[in-house]
Amino acid sequence: MISQREPTDKSHIRDTAVYMNIDVKRTTYIIVLRLSLKRVTMQTITRFGVSIEPDLLEKFDRTMKKKRYSNRSEAIRDIIRQHLINEHVKDPNANVIGTLTMVYDHHSGPLVDRLLEIQHDHYQEILTTTHIHIDHDTCLEVLVLKGKTRNIKKLADTIKSMKGIKHGELVVTQQTS
Repeated sequence: MISQREPTDKSHIRDTAVYMNIDVKRTTYIIVLRLSLKRVTMQTITRFGVSIEPDLLEKFDRTMKKKRYSNRSEAIRDIIRQHLINEHVKDPNANVIGTLTMVYDHHSGPLVDRLLEIQHDHYQEILTTTHIHIDHDTCLEVLVLKGKTRNIKKLADTIKSMKGIKHGELVVTQQTS
């Protein structure tokens, strides 16, 4: 028989006792286990099993260590989060936030004027910009963007396809979790 006593204290520490009666050859032994549990305010964690081929697990463990994960659980959680974000941002109506990073030659015709015009036309999607000079001719600019996926991707494609843009990369994530 196992019984549990209710907590004696409603604070952050909870005392619990578990009583076990064990009968061995006509003698009853009573075992009392006292546990102190600290209440932690965090989400409930669900454990589940994963079946995986040994060679795939070995590759996963190498990658996990290379990326400096402390355990498999955190690595798997990040993979799941990334997959869910990727699915979210596929929706053209999803609210996203992200960056457009571009490298360009500021001597390339009317590029700088055109970039400023586009940025003013899209002031609702462009939250801020950062501009640095890599060398005498080359600039790196980062636009922080927020809006619907379709609008952000269209804006990024318009900018990346402009003459004089050497490289452009859009990175988006879901606006809220």
